[in-house]
Amino acid sequence: MDAARLRFLYQTEEGRIDRATWRRGAGALLTALAPLTLIWFALQPYSAHDLATTPFFAPMTILAYAYVIFFAFAVMLAVVSFINLSAKRFRDRGLTPPLGLASLAPLLALLAGAVHFWQPRAAEVMSRWYVWGVDAIFVAGTLWTIYELGWREDDPAGR
Repeated sequence: MDAARLRFLYQTEEGRIDRATWRRGAGALLTALAPLTLIWFALQPYSAHDLATTPFFAPMTILAYAYVIFFAFAVMLAVVSFINLSAKRFRDRGLTPPLGLASLAPLLALLAGAVHFWQPRAAEVMSRWYVWGVDAIFVAGTLWTIYELGWREDDPAGR
């Protein structure tokens, strides 16, 4: 793809795209994030830093925290690109508001991540069932978005 096509797909929410273009665009974002996520999974154990057992300047801990800053930036960039890409497809499907619907799956993903982060720290007031419930809502919203934008047939009547 050339620069103008990439700019159209990922940097603006205006326009319309077909489902094949949405699948390719979303797949490209997923392909870019997958190795970054695997690297974070490898570095994540080093982010738990206990001064009683490790030195103050632990190189792997510094690396883990430096990487998580980069990783968070990459994830947010991918989320914004996904929202722009999905808004075009929602507009093409005739569903409104396209930008709001395009933001649904990323919002649910961020809420699920927050619940997964917070539940172990507040286990006495937030049961594990709450986490599973938020996960179920996230999976349902994500599957609906994928189906609606990537696989649902277009109506001949224009929707």
